[in-house]
Amino acid sequence: MRPETAQSVAGEVRKLVESDLPAPGETEGVPSKQLWAKVRECGSELWLDTGDIENAEPLWCREFSSFTTNNSLLNKEVEKGTYDELITRAAEDLSGKVPEEDLPLEIAFLLNARHGLRLVRKFGAKVSVELHTDLASDVENSVIYGRRYHQIAPDHFYIKVPFTPAGLLAARRLEQEGIPVNCTLGFSARQNYLIAAVAHTAFVNVFLGRLNAFVADNDLGTGEMVGERAALASHRCVMALRSDGTTPTRQIAASMREGSQVLSLAGVDVLTMPLKVVWGFEELQPDPSEVTSQAGSQPEVELAPAVDARETGLTKLWEISEDFMKTVHDLREKDLERLAPENVQDFMAERGFSDILPEWSQADIEAAESNGKIPDFEHWRRQLEGGVVGLDALMTLCGLHYFAADQKAMDDRIRSML
Repeated sequence: MRPETAQSVAGEVRKLVESDLPAPGETEGVPSKQLWAKVRECGSELWLDTGDIENAEPLWCREFSSFTTNNSLLNKEVEKGTYDELITRAAEDLSGKVPEEDLPLEIAFLLNARHGLRLVRKFGAKVSVELHTDLASDVENSVIYGRRYHQIAPDHFYIKVPFTPAGLLAARRLEQEGIPVNCTLGFSARQNYLIAAVAHTAFVNVFLGRLNAFVADNDLGTGEMVGERAALASHRCVMALRSDGTTPTRQIAASMREGSQVLSLAGVDVLTMPLKVVWGFEELQPDPSEVTSQAGSQPEVELAPAVDARETGLTKLWEISEDFMKTVHDLREKDLERLAPENVQDFMAERGFSDILPEWSQADIEAAESNGKIPDFEHWRRQLEGGVVGLDALMTLCGLHYFAADQKAMDDRIRSML
């Protein structure tokens, strides 16, 4: 999409986003739940990781503040046919104003904004809305679409920008304009140290459930507490950067899988929970004395006997070296506004950290697309053990292409209706 085209239709698309939406719902009758209040006392903000309005409503309580959506979650709503009429109307209104090949991107933006605004109106919540995956390497259009989201709901939308070289620079520019960014697809403390120190985003993530699944699915260990350890370590490093005035960034524990993880992660800045995690925790009904902050804990990780945590790259999920921190500090001293994404990659490579922002080959990308969101360790073993790629970077690559597959499914449905 040419930037000038994206800007020229912004007003018309915004009208479509806002058309016929109900007035904001009443929030006075929303109940408070003592169990979740106890988690809030530990310092954790509570978000729902869903776009399912119908099933979220009975769980929503005063202790919850936000929703986070993504291309996979939105695609579930689109596949239900929820937005077929809107897609058809948008295609008619935008015909001749947007090149046909760009209509799926523009309509996908419309659907994300529309669904996010419905959540805002229904629950009075903040909502994380995600950029189209095609923009992951496009700084200029990421900024333009981020601004457009912000214009629709400036007090309620967080903009989800993926952690890529382009995403890092786009997130920095948006934050400089006062537009809050949720930098997504993070998996390690060192990734989030880089994002927080350079881009100063409102939020960073550790997709902890996927880390646990990587270890378990590849028979590297039980998988228990791998992601939790990474999320808690990242929380502490982000908290330290906040304390010294470097950044306002807050840590999100994302990709939670079980209700018991609420107990393991209480105290992390934000817990974003799928509905099954909320149900699971409420069914546990732990004694209030069990709900305590775990912000300072370092859970033990049980690996298979022959697995070396350092060789496989697992330790890079929770350790940050002094050399890495100095490299990030030196990067901050650069004229970042003049840097291109490849300049950031080159800088990190020159300082010995090419593994955090690798230059992926086409074969790498095809392997990631084939793997899905959990990489096949045997395929990547040589690169991981050789330090060519970091496990965190690999998880980000696979995560991005997993979301891109759902994005493509949504785009294909849109194309079928044009």
